[in-house]
Amino acid sequence: MLRALLLALAALALPAHAALELKPFSASYTADWKQVPVGGSAVRSLKAEADGRWQLNFEASMLVASLSEKSIFRFDNGTFLPQTYRFSRGGLGKGKQIELDFDWNEKQIIGSERGNQIRMPLNRGIQDRSTYQLALQHDVAAGKKSMSYQVIDGDEIETYDFRVLGEEVVETKAGLVDAIKVERVRDPTQSARKTVLWFAKDWDYLLVRLQQVEKDGKEYQIMLQDGTVDGKPVKGRSE
Repeated sequence: MLRALLLALAALALPAHAALELKPFSASYTADWKQVPVGGSAVRSLKAEADGRWQLNFEASMLVASLSEKSIFRFDNGTFLPQTYRFSRGGLGKGKQIELDFDWNEKQIIGSERGNQIRMPLNRGIQDRSTYQLALQHDVAAGKKSMSYQVIDGDEIETYDFRVLGEEVVETKAGLVDAIKVERVRDPTQSARKTVLWFAKDWDYLLVRLQQVEKDGKEYQIMLQDGTVDGKPVKGRSE
């Protein structure tokens, strides 16, 4: 159960810009599991490296569990090009480690997951489990209504589909925020899980809320606590 909440935290999506631009940001979130009094927190940040690459970091914790995720990528002509991906989870029985390196010269993905070696062909457009979230934000900001991404998940390339549902006002600790509501599209005959996300229209489409319902009916909700985009604190309206 704790693992499910951490995985929900890991699904946090991030801000991007309709004008084919990335800016540094930091955002913190609180998480609630409605069935039991278990809470958690998470922080994501994006910063530019001196060599033109970007570093995307994620840290989540609750009770004795923790999770960390880091992606290094390049942004080239509107396309996110992963360079390295690292994932670590501990405190939930068996830990999990993922290491992936993206060799764009040799067109290969090389790495390991739980000690199992991974080697796969690399094509432009393939994302890791962090960079696809940036691609999603980029496309929502550009006004797209349906999106699809090829994401390396374990030793397979999975298709992640999303669609825009409309607009809603979300009440956060930073105030009321006008948001775009997006859902993950899954085949109901294959999965009963539901994931819905809300992105702030006036704050570079920063994620402000995420709601996830597991196949067993358990529900998790993640809400923005505070954040900054390009050094500016996120502030909603009071009414």
